[in-house]
Amino acid sequence: MKRSRVVEILDAKTIGQKIKLCGWVRTRRDSKGGFSFFEVNDGSSMKSVQVLAPAELPNYEAELLKASIGSSLEVMGEVVESPGKGQATEVRAESIKILGYADPATFPLQKKGTSMEFLRTIAHLRPRSNTFGAVARVRNEICRSIHGFFQSRGFIYVHSPIITASDAEGAGQMFRVTTLDLEKLPYKTENGKQTIDFEQDFFGKSTSLTVSGQLEAEVYATALSDVYTFGPTFRAENSNTSRHLSEFWMVEPEMAFCDLTGNMDTAEAFLKTIFSDVLNNCADDMQFFNDRIDKTVIETL
Repeated sequence: MKRSRVVEILDAKTIGQKIKLCGWVRTRRDSKGGFSFFEVNDGSSMKSVQVLAPAELPNYEAELLKASIGSSLEVMGEVVESPGKGQATEVRAESIKILGYADPATFPLQKKGTSMEFLRTIAHLRPRSNTFGAVARVRNEICRSIHGFFQSRGFIYVHSPIITASDAEGAGQMFRVTTLDLEKLPYKTENGKQTIDFEQDFFGKSTSLTVSGQLEAEVYATALSDVYTFGPTFRAENSNTSRHLSEFWMVEPEMAFCDLTGNMDTAEAFLKTIFSDVLNNCADDMQFFNDRIDKTVIETL
């Protein structure tokens, strides 16, 4: 059976369907009535789906009662209408297979909130946190929307080089790329001055990580009319502020036969499309940001 994602199971249209769900345990609650509730998340949604595990399952006491936060499991069952508030559906398990246990004594992500400082120390697990999961889903939607916007308008996606000998338009300090031994750099004399002999380097010249794909986009626009680049960009300014990034992804469209009005109209439509797509398709994630990070973010967008 094909695996169903949590974001799909949360839709009331799935009620009555037999499904296979795989994910990680967010919480487990045991009832005296002879069953347990698992909150299971697979990263496809900010929300988790509730799984009802009856005590009649053959591995209930031996395995399921040992499954704590962070454990991974596979659930076979039926989507039913949930009697609880805030959720339209839940899964009534017919079988649950434990794929991997997480030690509750050492697993660092628990139900309580976690600081950014602590998440930096567990980089391998922080994508499971609400914040990093939401960021990943929103970034994914932004990227999908960016490509969708330009592709629907006939733009051609151009891949500009990441390693380059060009400083674009002198946009910023560059990270140098070299295979030379930094402890035994080769030198040559030019005009009475000693300089590094980059002719002995991998590319035979000084090369760096790109600060912009604009130069390449401009060249392609003179042949393909409307193009855009979208990829990683690197800036080496030593500025430790919240407004400076050493690595980021940048969108750079270039249009031939376009005037200032056409440029402004395209930029405005582009931003409106991105904002609309994110607010509509990542509503739960944006609400999380609005509640926990910036209470004005939704209103601003």
